[in-house]
Amino acid sequence: MNTSASNINYPHRHLLGIEGLTAQEISALLDASKPHVEQNRRADKTLTTLHGRTLINLFFENSTRTRTSFELAGKRLGADVINMAVSTSSIKKGETLIDTAVTLNAMHPDVLVVRHPDSGAVKLLSEKVNCAVINAGDGRHEHPTQALLDALTIRHRKGRIEGLTVAICGDILHSRVARSNIHLLNAMGAHVRVVAPPTLLPAKIENLGVEVFHHMASGLHDCDIIMMLRLQVERMQGSFVPSTREYFRFYGLDAKKMTAAKPDALIMHPGPMNRGVEIDSELADDITRSAICDQVELGVAVRMACLEVLTDNLAKTL
Repeated sequence: MNTSASNINYPHRHLLGIEGLTAQEISALLDASKPHVEQNRRADKTLTTLHGRTLINLFFENSTRTRTSFELAGKRLGADVINMAVSTSSIKKGETLIDTAVTLNAMHPDVLVVRHPDSGAVKLLSEKVNCAVINAGDGRHEHPTQALLDALTIRHRKGRIEGLTVAICGDILHSRVARSNIHLLNAMGAHVRVVAPPTLLPAKIENLGVEVFHHMASGLHDCDIIMMLRLQVERMQGSFVPSTREYFRFYGLDAKKMTAAKPDALIMHPGPMNRGVEIDSELADDITRSAICDQVELGVAVRMACLEVLTDNLAKTL
């Protein structure tokens, strides 16, 4: 196994969330990602680090970016990668999550990457298998690798996270990305703000250590990073915003609202973007201000590091 992974201080079997991780553990995963950034830019991108290892992507929700990113990460490390099509599997025929876990466990995979619409489902599955489990998003709970790749992007572009002011804007209520980023940014010493209409904020969100704003001008004032979030209409039951046009007018990021932030403020978005709803196309495509493409690129490196570290930890316990 790669010696760099062996030296990483991440003493956990799984990666189920950011909450509870120390700044040192988060930094360890970010440091382990850095060599893979350069590796992914070479002509020959493939390593043999995970040769003979098996990675199963088990996605109960549709995802192009995250699933593809994990698939690339596994293949670039030399692992055997299996993508399970849940829509055509026994799960759709009435098999329970526990049954699925027992069945997959019998196949002796090394890592399961799981996305599920229910909060806590990935943790439940992790308790029934012998391999490492990575949470690729569970309900409204967490999406840890997204927060890690966001942190790596910030560190790559700004050189640090500590002391920066980060505004997370939009649909906080339904966003597991927001929760993971709040935990990570607080752990790493950033100042975190959330900006959203009251209908799109969880109750007592300030208890997570954030400043709450309902107006973009005040929320973005003098901030270093602007994280825009997608309106997650598929999770909404009832009316949370009057209309998308109205939403963009008050909460969509455009050039006028950007003037409140620092002149060198970076724009981020976990994707997929709803252009003209939460962000203006001109800003999304502005390579001097937007770090959105960096997020996609660095996401593969982060996921390579997570796979490498967790499989190395697994090997130590066998």
